Amino acid sequence: MWSNISAGPFLLTGFPGLEIFHPWISIAFCVIYISILLGNGTLLFLIREDHTLHEPMYYFLAMLGATDLGVTLTTMPTVLGVLWLDHREISHGACYFQAYLIHSLSIVESGVLLIMAYDRFIAIRSPLRYTSILTNAKVVKIGLGVLMRGFILIVPIIITLSRFPYCRSHVLSHAFCLHQDVIKLACADITFNRLYPIALVSLTGFLDSMLILISYILILKTVMGIASPKEQAKALNTCVSHISCVLVFYVTVTGLTLIHRFGKYVPHVVHIIMSYVYFLFPPFMNPIIYSIKTKQIQNGINRLLSFHRTLP
Repeated sequence: MWSNISAGPFLLTGFPGLEIFHPWISIAFCVIYISILLGNGTLLFLIREDHTLHEPMYYFLAMLGATDLGVTLTTMPTVLGVLWLDHREISHGACYFQAYLIHSLSIVESGVLLIMAYDRFIAIRSPLRYTSILTNAKVVKIGLGVLMRGFILIVPIIITLSRFPYCRSHVLSHAFCLHQDVIKLACADITFNRLYPIALVSLTGFLDSMLILISYILILKTVMGIASPKEQAKALNTCVSHISCVLVFYVTVTGLTLIHRFGKYVPHVVHIIMSYVYFLFPPFMNPIIYSIKTKQIQNGINRLLSFHRTLP
């Protein structure tokens, strides 16, 4: 039915027209990747080692940090391979697996931000019952539910993606594999792969964002019922870090969506830059936000630094 069907590898793309600058661009990316690894790695180490951080809020924060590390480690090898070594080829299997991890972890991150909002709602609405409601067993169950949702819901489109023939150009638009990028190269009926992601985004990202918004409306309603302005400020201050991370995540998602939907005449390099902003900015900013805005994290970092100073 289709002519010129090829099983050749896909070809990744860096920054078209800027190939001469790839070595310099790779240095900037390397610095960003190292910063992300150090920031989120330090956060995970602190939460594991500091017993004062063994609370539901910080367990969920650890999930956020681990998810950010997962996204970074998934995209880093191919991005640096393209920019440093001009290694553009990627096998079909490796491409599908990378796309699976990227999209799954994006759903997981959205879910983690939702359960962090739920955590703040319980902490402010029922502070005396906080630890009895969010027990360690319940935290584990919630965490597993979020992970399973992310890694199971994306399976159908990856399976169908792996069964399609590819007879057009095998050149992808980015230095990593995305479902929406690969599907353009398929020579088959891709109706399911066009409709399923729309339903998936509605049932995950959109629903999560609405539930987060509802959580904060209820939080605000609870805070307004507190008599003391000082206590009101204290309660709201515990939410600042999470609100900042939610804004970072959903603003980048919205920006990327608008560029892809309405940016027909926008230079292709802008599309590429926005995709990197989406994948790099939240993992880069989240540890910084929590380090600046959360006193317990600051104290943990200070204890870690003072411990190293006392070593001979």
